[in-house]
This record gives sequence, structure tokens and C-alpha cells, in this order.
Amino acid sequence: MRILLTNDDGIHAPGLDILKQIADKLSDDVWIVAPETNQSGVSHSLTLHDPLRVRYLHDRKMAITGTPTDCVLIGVLELLGDQKPDLILSGVNRGQNTSDDATYSGTIAGAMEGTLLGIPSIALSQAGYGRRGGGDGERGIKWDTAAAHGVKTIEKLMAAGWPPRVLINVNFPDCKPDEVRGIEVTSQGYADPNISLKFLRREDMHGAPYYWLQYKRNTRNPPQGSDLGAIHSQLISVTPMHLDLTHYETCQSLHNKLEE
Repeated sequence: MRILLTNDDGIHAPGLDILKQIADKLSDDVWIVAPETNQSGVSHSLTLHDPLRVRYLHDRKMAITGTPTDCVLIGVLELLGDQKPDLILSGVNRGQNTSDDATYSGTIAGAMEGTLLGIPSIALSQAGYGRRGGGDGERGIKWDTAAAHGVKTIEKLMAAGWPPRVLINVNFPDCKPDEVRGIEVTSQGYADPNISLKFLRREDMHGAPYYWLQYKRNTRNPPQGSDLGAIHSQLISVTPMHLDLTHYETCQSLHNKLEE
């Protein structure tokens, strides 16, 4: 089985190293095509106005000057040759990709692009809000949890299968590996009303303003059955996500009102 790995935290992210460890236990044909720099929050964007450049770290590991979507496209259509991957894994993301945050996620976008290309694709994220730095690159992120449960989770998903045009979004809870209580198939949650967004305004040396987007997340009890509810309960969240964005109830309602 040929596996293609990508992420949005960049080619040197510790989560990508964890994903490689997971993939190596599933296959001996593992390729990495990941962004040269951090691309968190770029969603499903493409690089259209600049060329993409490839830096080879070794024969199966390449850094791309682009987004996760660019990485999957150039990996599948160009860099992996005539043999397409059988599975695309995107992650392991630093922090959860749940609820409305999924719409911003470059990690999920990598799996989304793989799905559009007809390849089974899974996005994986490790919940937690550690600080950057330290010997492992991320202090406070419980990477061991994703490492311990990643292989079995992927194997179960591959054995079960899922339909075309559906990607799988996996979130590992912010707890130690032996504290994980199981797996729950979940729905996508909704935006946490306790998240406060604001801009931090500063001035450069010339007095011109610039801004940093900040947010503060407060703990709450999210709905059971949702991705947020699962990781809050120390469960691995598995959310099938469909590429069809049509809201069919509204479609029918507008049909009745506009096409009378």
C-alpha cells in the first residue's frame, strides 16, 4: 500500500514525524509531500500566482513552497510518478480540528483534496494547547496519544471503508494514551460561543498599525455525539465529512417558494 503524507504545520513539524511513525507501521511505501513553512489556517487554498518549488530532503520526502492542497496535487499528479497513493494521511495537526474550525483547517484541506482526486483520505489532529519550544518542539502537546492510537484507528477505518467523496476527520483527545476511553463516531460540532476573538493592535517603527488575531478558548460542556463532545470525554472523535455542501432541506424549501 502506497501512502502519501502531508500536513499544514510544515515539513519540520513534530506532528508530521508522529504521522510518519504511524504510517511506517502500515506500509513500507510511505511518501511525504508537505509545506516548506507553516500553513495553518489556509483552508483549501491553491497557489495560483507563484510557481511551486520542490526541495528534496530525500527521495521520498519533499518540501513544497505552497499549501497543503498544492502538496497533495503536485504529489499525486507529478512527484509520485505513475503509481498513485492508495491512502492519504494529513496531520498530525498541532491542536484539534473540530466544529467550525474545520472550515479553516489546512490539515482537513489536504484530506479534502485527496478525496477530490478519488483517494481515501484521513485528517488527523491531536487536541491540546501546548506552547512552542522545548526539546520536542511542542511543550504540552500529548503526541504520544496520537502515536499510540493512530495505527489501530486507521486500520479500523480502512477495514470498515467509507463512500467516495467522503473524508474522515480524526481528533485525538488531550489526555495520556492510557486515559483514552475509546472511539466515537461523531457529527461536526458548532462554534463554541465561549471563544472570544479580538485583534491586538500594535505599531511598527514608522508608527503604522498592524494587527494580530487573538482568541481565548474557555472550557464548557459540549453536546454529546459531536466531535467536541467526544474529545471532551476523552474519546477519539471520528467524523465523516462530505464534499457536497448543499443543504437539501433549504433547497427543497426554496424550490417550493421560488419555482411556483
